[in-house]
Amino acid sequence: MTTFPGSPRLVKGGIVVLDAESSAVRRVIPLQYNPDTLSRSFQVKGTGEGGDRTEALRLTGPPVETIKIEAEIDAADQLEFPKANTATVELGIHPQLAALETLIYPTSAQLQSNNSLARSGTLEIAPAETPLTLFVWSKNRILPVRLTELSVTEEAFDPALNPIRARVSLGMRVLSVNDLEFGHKGNSVFMAYLQQKERLAARSKGGTLKSLDLTKIP
Repeated sequence: MTTFPGSPRLVKGGIVVLDAESSAVRRVIPLQYNPDTLSRSFQVKGTGEGGDRTEALRLTGPPVETIKIEAEIDAADQLEFPKANTATVELGIHPQLAALETLIYPTSAQLQSNNSLARSGTLEIAPAETPLTLFVWSKNRILPVRLTELSVTEEAFDPALNPIRARVSLGMRVLSVNDLEFGHKGNSVFMAYLQQKERLAARSKGGTLKSLDLTKIP
């Protein structure tokens, strides 16, 4: 089947995993199907109720932004062409699920290293540091995030009980200058995201007082 030449190019959302120090791309996890909805919420970082009245209009930092999406993973397209997709035939969508799930696990090497340090008498063992995770939703939204929630509902299986269809719910918290050292790669990504938001806001057509049925501000 050929694609109609006038069809718009479909841009996929997804996750990019970076080495925080070198900025090298470790893994790209595109969403098989873009979700129909994306939920975002903001917790404003202000001085709060009951504070000094001279501080009422001050912001203490960027808001805490959280994102939630629900995505689908389905092996049907790959199973239609088994010779070209032997991994899917053998394992179903296990690899795709594992790519997401390992984002929230320390590596086995880190766990073994920490165990060795504990057995040797090390008193303080630093928690394992994960790579930098970016959520990409078009070139206008590239955000450093920490996964806060991951749930998987497996809905269909092959004869070997490999999952072949699943719904995945992802919760993410955007990392800002309040979360990372200013020289961290994630901080530069966040600042680029904020600056892009400011450019987009500047292109929003403003209204007039008349549109609000006002002639002046009291």
